[in-house]
Amino acid sequence: MEKSLLVVLALVVLVGVGSQWLAWRLRVPAIVLMLVAGLLMGPVFGVISPAQHFGPLLQPIVAAAVAIILFDGGLSLNLHELREAGPGVRRLVLLVAPISWILGALAGHYVAGLAWPVAFLFAGILVVTGPTVIMPLLRHARLQPRVASLLKWEGIVNDPIGALLAVLVFEFLSVAHTAVSLGEASTRLLITVAVVAVVSFLIGRGMIMLFNRGHAPEYLRSAVLLSVVLGCYVVANALYHETGLLAVTVLGMTLANGGLVGLAEVRRFKESLATLLLASVFVLLTASLRLDDIMSLDPRALAFVAVMLFLVRPASVWLGTIGAGLPWQERALVGWIAPRGIVAVAVTGLFAPALVGLGHADASRLVPLAFAMVFATVILHGFSIVTLGRRLGLADAGGTSVLILGASPWSVDLARALTDVGLDATIADPSRHRLRTARLAGVSTYFGEVLSEAAFWQMEVSRFDYLLAVTDNDAYNALACAQFAPEIGRNRVMRLKHAESEAAHRTTIALDGGLLTIGNGDYDLLVQRSREGWTFSRTKLTETYGLERYLQDRPAAAELFAVAHPSGRVQFLAGDDSLDAAAGDVILAFTPAKIATDSKAKHNKQADSHST
Repeated sequence: MEKSLLVVLALVVLVGVGSQWLAWRLRVPAIVLMLVAGLLMGPVFGVISPAQHFGPLLQPIVAAAVAIILFDGGLSLNLHELREAGPGVRRLVLLVAPISWILGALAGHYVAGLAWPVAFLFAGILVVTGPTVIMPLLRHARLQPRVASLLKWEGIVNDPIGALLAVLVFEFLSVAHTAVSLGEASTRLLITVAVVAVVSFLIGRGMIMLFNRGHAPEYLRSAVLLSVVLGCYVVANALYHETGLLAVTVLGMTLANGGLVGLAEVRRFKESLATLLLASVFVLLTASLRLDDIMSLDPRALAFVAVMLFLVRPASVWLGTIGAGLPWQERALVGWIAPRGIVAVAVTGLFAPALVGLGHADASRLVPLAFAMVFATVILHGFSIVTLGRRLGLADAGGTSVLILGASPWSVDLARALTDVGLDATIADPSRHRLRTARLAGVSTYFGEVLSEAAFWQMEVSRFDYLLAVTDNDAYNALACAQFAPEIGRNRVMRLKHAESEAAHRTTIALDGGLLTIGNGDYDLLVQRSREGWTFSRTKLTETYGLERYLQDRPAAAELFAVAHPSGRVQFLAGDDSLDAAAGDVILAFTPAKIATDSKAKHNKQADSHST
């Protein structure tokens, strides 16, 4: 049994993480592939049966994973984002959620045919638009900061709210079977919620003091936090059903906004753990479906899903955000994107059997309905968020983004060259004076210190595909690469060579990314050459003018720099990298002014002759 359970556990983790990696390679929403993988592993081929393999351990495993995932979501809720998204977030939580609850209950009763009590409880659960789904979608879609903040805050804050609404309805239904009055049960719930929120906040403040004053060693930080998160979740749930979700959310928000030293390292650990748990638990829950459950979905169930997607959600958002000052584009996107995930399924699985025990037989339909909502929202929203976001002007155009640290004549010319070949280049610098040339050249700029926490939230660092640290300070470049490597990718952060620290380059290259080399030029030489008129030439290879011909024609003084591929991938030539280019690729080279002009004219003449 132990061996069988271990094999199944390893298989679930492998399939879940493998689905995320494949989604990254294919540039599709990871949550969609995890759903497909779970279906194939469970009801389709029967490779795993979570209920059989895990037995009574399945529920606590899912509960613990949800707690950690929600805590990780709380860690991402930085109050800096509320300066722009604050009014919208308050509307989504205070108005849109209750409207969705009422309209969802009406749809549950009149469309799905559920009894009123069951419809109200299920509608409360469906208020949840959990971070288990919305966070991977936001990472994939690269929306503008404000609308991304709206969806992220709604998803994380509404998770405990939706669970508490379900608890409130369940308490109302349970009153008839106990001696406790409805007023007494409601008062007890409200008091418990307030106590849990306050205690979680105080625990968070205590953890900040503990860590900031050095009372816990660095290597124990993550372990201590993990144990505290699970402890808060278990104790809160012992006080009242599902208040543990509120406890871990408040705890995460307190740590994120309380000045915790070393928060970046904690966030990275929790994000990695949450990613692993998210992949595994989603595969587990999807694999736990039975074919009978899927076949039990009748036309009324499908009609209910359609009404929730196309009527209830858009109407709730539009009614709840009237007068909030949000552009219609943002209201339209938020009114469509509302994916449900693990929390909705897990909470439904908790309350459905209890409702059946109270005499509500139609509650047995809730689990298949919950999975239908998850499938529909994940697939439809997952594949439409990028397209809709771009059509509404709320998402990046989809090209490759490059962040260049350090404004200089050379880096400005580089940014213009990258922009000319279809890339999105941004120059960041803490000096307005140095950025002036970039702004006059029409290059996108960011004014501020990129290593600050404020810049991390304002710039949405995760939207960049590459980082080029090209300031005049080699130590700063190395530090920037080391900080951004976990967000962008260690093989996608590079710094410029400096002549005075050649030995340091060889010893630290594995720690802070690659080394940009342009011939024998270092920072000072490149800036000097740029002032002398050197510039970046751009040559597009064709079927008739290939790489071999280009290398023959290339002037000896021209220094190869990068190759831009039509797919958006860029190969920055570092060290002894070999040049890999084919038809359709564009080669960038740093070339003296006269040679660049002559080379361009020669290439245009050759291209004209080939076309005729």
